Amino acid sequence: MKKNPRDIIIRPLISEKSSDMMEENKYTFVVSGRANKIEIKNALEEIFEVKIASVNTANYKGKLKRLGRFPAGRQPSWKKAIITLAEGSKPIELFESR
Repeated sequence: MKKNPRDIIIRPLISEKSSDMMEENKYTFVVSGRANKIEIKNALEEIFEVKIASVNTANYKGKLKRLGRFPAGRQPSWKKAIITLAEGSKPIELFESR
């Protein structure tokens, strides 16, 4: 069964560091924790109609948060994907609109 690309790609991650990386044709996304690099590549190529050269991923553990004096919960863990566009590929329009 094929996964929906919109279930794999959760949202773009826009920060100061990711904005600087856009000059190098690198874009950052928050992705599903169960998605592998091949699924991420295929989903992004289908959604944005671009050619991707490489995908790097990193898993982040959720931080403990306090309520009052006691540690009450944890933020969710998440996965980040940094993609590099192939040479000559057009930029992703979602990031260029700013």
